[in-house]
Amino acid sequence: MTRRPRSLARRRLPRERGLTLMEIMVAVGVMAMMSILLYGVFDSMARAKKGEAYLVERSRQAREAVARIVREMSASYLSLHNPPNLGNATRITAFIGQNGSPYDRVDFASFAHVRTTRDAKESDQAEIGYFVVRNPDQSDVYDLVRREQSPLDMDPKRGGVVNVLAENVESFDLKYLDPVNGRWVETWDTTQAAAQPNRLPMAVRVTLTLKGVPGGLPSTFTTKFMLPMQQAFAFGGGP
Repeated sequence: MTRRPRSLARRRLPRERGLTLMEIMVAVGVMAMMSILLYGVFDSMARAKKGEAYLVERSRQAREAVARIVREMSASYLSLHNPPNLGNATRITAFIGQNGSPYDRVDFASFAHVRTTRDAKESDQAEIGYFVVRNPDQSDVYDLVRREQSPLDMDPKRGGVVNVLAENVESFDLKYLDPVNGRWVETWDTTQAAAQPNRLPMAVRVTLTLKGVPGGLPSTFTTKFMLPMQQAFAFGGGP
C-alpha cells in the first residue's frame, strides 16, 4: 500500500477549508437583495392585478347602472286618469328632472316595477328616482342611488326604498330633448304649467362619470335613448 507524502497532504489542506464569516455575510446579503427585488416584482404584479380587477368592477357597475336607467326611463309615462274631485286623488304621475352641479336628479312614474313575490297583488307602476348622495362611511365619496316607491303616491320625489347603484361618482348629467323646439334642455317638469306640463321629452342623454383609481383618470359612460310614450294618456278616453 502506497502512502501519500505528508508534505502533499499538508499542501491540500487550505483547499478543503470551510467558508469564512465574511463570505457567509456577503452571501446572505446577496440573497437578501435578490429576495427584496423578487418581492418588489411580485408586489407590483399583485397591485396591478388588484387595480385591474377594481377597474373591471367599476366598469361593470357603471354599465349596469346606465342600462337600468335606460330600461326604466324608457317605460316612463304620464296619466290624466284622475277622479272628478281632485281632492280625492291618491296618486300622481310626473317626470321631474332637476339640474345640479355636478349631480343631476330625475324622478318619474314608470311601468318598471318588478314583482319579487309570487302572486303578489302589485301593479307594474312605480315612482323611480335616480340621484347622487354622500356615502355615510366616507365623507368625500358620493354614490349614485336608485329610489323606488310602489304603489304611486302624491309625492313623486319621496318615499320608497333607496339602493346604491354605483359608488364613488364624479358626475351625473342628464339632458332632455324637447320635441317642441328641438333643443336639449337641462331640466324637465311635467307638474309646472310654465315648464313641460303633461308631456315627456322625446329623448334623454345620460352621462355617468366614475372616479378612477388613485392617480388614474375617471371613466365616463354615456348613452342616448328615445322615450316611446311622450304624451299623457287617459284611461277610458278622457280625464
